[in-house]
Amino acid sequence: MPSRRSILAIVCLCLLSILGFTAHRVQKTSPSFLQNLVPPKITFSDQDAKIGKGKFGRQACGRDTKWLTELDLKYPVTYAQREIIVQPTPNLERKSLTKVKERIFPKSKTPIVEKNSTFDLGKCQLPLTLEVPLSPAVINASQLAFGIATTLDRLEESTPYIARWLANTGAQLLVVAIKPEKGDLPTAKEMSERESKLRDQGMDITILAPLKPEEQYTETYFSLIRVLFKHPSTAQSSWFVLMDDDTFFPSMPSLLSMLSRYDPSQPHWVGAISENWWSVARYGIMAFGGGGIFLSRALVSTIDGFYDTCTTEMHPAAGGDERVMRCIHAHTETKLTNQPDLHQMDIFGDLSGVYEAGRMPLSLHHWKGTEYPVRLMSLVSDVCGDCVLQRWQFGDDTVLTNGYSVAVYPEGKKANGLDFEKAEETWDAKTVEGSVNPGTAHSMSPLRDRLVLDQQKIQYKLVESAVLDDGSVRQTYVHKAKRAEEEDAEEEKKEVKKDEGDTVLVLYWKRDDQSPAAMSTNATSQPV
Repeated sequence: MPSRRSILAIVCLCLLSILGFTAHRVQKTSPSFLQNLVPPKITFSDQDAKIGKGKFGRQACGRDTKWLTELDLKYPVTYAQREIIVQPTPNLERKSLTKVKERIFPKSKTPIVEKNSTFDLGKCQLPLTLEVPLSPAVINASQLAFGIATTLDRLEESTPYIARWLANTGAQLLVVAIKPEKGDLPTAKEMSERESKLRDQGMDITILAPLKPEEQYTETYFSLIRVLFKHPSTAQSSWFVLMDDDTFFPSMPSLLSMLSRYDPSQPHWVGAISENWWSVARYGIMAFGGGGIFLSRALVSTIDGFYDTCTTEMHPAAGGDERVMRCIHAHTETKLTNQPDLHQMDIFGDLSGVYEAGRMPLSLHHWKGTEYPVRLMSLVSDVCGDCVLQRWQFGDDTVLTNGYSVAVYPEGKKANGLDFEKAEETWDAKTVEGSVNPGTAHSMSPLRDRLVLDQQKIQYKLVESAVLDDGSVRQTYVHKAKRAEEEDAEEEKKEVKKDEGDTVLVLYWKRDDQSPAAMSTNATSQPV
């Protein structure tokens, strides 16, 4: 006869078997079973990643889509979107590339057959949480004074861009209003009205007449040194910055951090030589003006003492930044401190490799007349601070360059097989005959070969971005299908699939206001 203990053991085993079978059946029939056994957020990390957090499941997309109808899209469109929750994190280093194991967009996307403002997006992936470096809540750039020589019309065109980095920082901007190609110098009333309009937008701007109304642009540009040094509003300024009206600074905190390495009571000439060796060979080792010329108060004080001499003895064909170089060389021992993250942008063609390099640019130039609007790129900084152009790799085939592109590397050319510490040489540059420098090796290295678009790399470029009423930022990235233009050759028309439309990827960036770092208002970018 079996003992009571044996019978009890058999009964327990039977009960466990029944429970195990039941759990197995529930797991197979109920998708929520696994979700109830794991934390709501999953952390993925490797040697290069800080955090990538996601949630299982999908949710209703729940976003207004009327704005899509305003875009130049070819239908039928395939569409996907994702919400990103940003967690500002103290002492987190911004890396060239952060890897996240989770996919950012699903493989299957929602089809949109025709242009319609009421289509159903279906279900979207749940939000993805990303950590970003903590940016200062208050920016104090009161020790900086910027100077531009331009027309009032060009200033008006540049205003939305200037406001992105200048407004509410305490920095001064002095604008010398020059005569347009057709027309006269603006009147005092016109300058005053424009100045008031800009000040209402939170910018400390002063608009002035040229020191000499008859002088040429290059002379006016050089005169910015005296204008900045002598104006009452800059009496406490430590740094004086000469720039063009199409110079853009993506991050004031990063700019202040760079300048904090130098003592403005000592003579410093900080800038960047051109990315293009042809320009360097022609114009010399100098700070090219489009990237910004940063002069310490000590150096400007010395130069101003030789201002009249430098003005009268200068070669009339010398450009504005060249005049600055010649004056510094003639009357001081100061040498250029090259800061390569200041970009003159003396290269042309496809500039994707510059923007997608994972390097934080301190300045960008020549945005006027180009296809890429840097202001739209910068909007996401309202949510994530210095995350502009920061890169994340999702899975093994997708790289987001925040504010510029989403790049997908198809089968056979996975992202893990590429060296992302090297910039893809997508651009064109003049070469110098007889030089061992092929063009941009001195400024953009290390480099890797250009990939074939739509074969080795599928690129979705930013075409739209907006700050929404709830404070979140929307970004729209589009891969455009081939267009069959009427003037195209018949052979090219055959390459275009009539049923192939654009692919739209949308990101909604939202700040995690409940995180301790986000709720802190004590972080301040200090003056230099």
